[in-house]
Amino acid sequence: MLRFTCCQGYSSNSNMEERLGGVGSSFVNADEATPKAAIPKSCVGWTDNLILATDSYKFSHWKQYPKGTQYVYSYFESRGCDREGWNEVCFFGLQYFIKRYLCGQVITRAKIDEAAELCAEHFQGDGLFYKEGFEYILKKHGGRLPIEIKALPEGMVVPTKTALFTMVNTDPECFWLTNFLETLLVQVWYPMTVCSNSRYQKISIQKALEETGMTEWALPGGSGFKLHDFGFRGVSSVESAAIGGAAHLVNFVGTDTVAALLCCKKYYGSAKAAGFSIPASEHSTITSWGVNGEVDAMRNMLTQYPTGLVACVSDSFDVFKACK
Repeated sequence: MLRFTCCQGYSSNSNMEERLGGVGSSFVNADEATPKAAIPKSCVGWTDNLILATDSYKFSHWKQYPKGTQYVYSYFESRGCDREGWNEVCFFGLQYFIKRYLCGQVITRAKIDEAAELCAEHFQGDGLFYKEGFEYILKKHGGRLPIEIKALPEGMVVPTKTALFTMVNTDPECFWLTNFLETLLVQVWYPMTVCSNSRYQKISIQKALEETGMTEWALPGGSGFKLHDFGFRGVSSVESAAIGGAAHLVNFVGTDTVAALLCCKKYYGSAKAAGFSIPASEHSTITSWGVNGEVDAMRNMLTQYPTGLVACVSDSFDVFKACK
């Protein structure tokens, strides 16, 4: 049985029963909420089966190209931004998607069978899924994709509407494969957008530093820690946190997104942590001392971490009183 509760964190000496009865608290009994008959014997591995990492309509496209088609050459670009002055893009994120999803033997008999079964259910019949095409890749290429991708170096800044990467099939029998992969690879828009956004933020920060007399770029006076990533909780998934957080680290070195550090290590060859952080409080650790104990809470922070930087939440009760 699984039990979940959603409530503000409190110390052990709090009246937990009273707290859990408050607004916003909830309990879910997984055994009661989900009938056993509704749980499938096995779940489709949508992140592990490349064949299923696409849009439904892609399964029908192999029949739609002109007869005799041998090669399909596609490109990816940034269409631009409606924000004035934001006319450049910092390219980042493609390596992750290639290494995570496309490298090595990504087509297997089990994955083909899984995709064929799902497509038959999804489209209510056979005939759309190109089973023979994927079996050809498995037999002829050992399950490796006959695809060539060319791209700009990641981290390069170019004008919008510039081709950032291209893709073409290397086997004329697999002309249909090029755009079948579009759904997955266009997701590079996300890390690329985060990277470009943080770059413009860095330009703004540096401009403000220069205007106020702080012209040094290097630490500690520079802008490397001026925009700290705390986005893990604000994005849609762990993967979004990892690739978005890694994109932020192209421009800054301050982050609390641990998933980004792992992404940089595994997919970008970072020998050591690509970002850094410091001890910091949160509202639960400060409010656990009570309304009249905020000073003691901050004093405890300095006692526990006597050297280096610390960050203290100051708006738990009264930000002006806390600062005073």
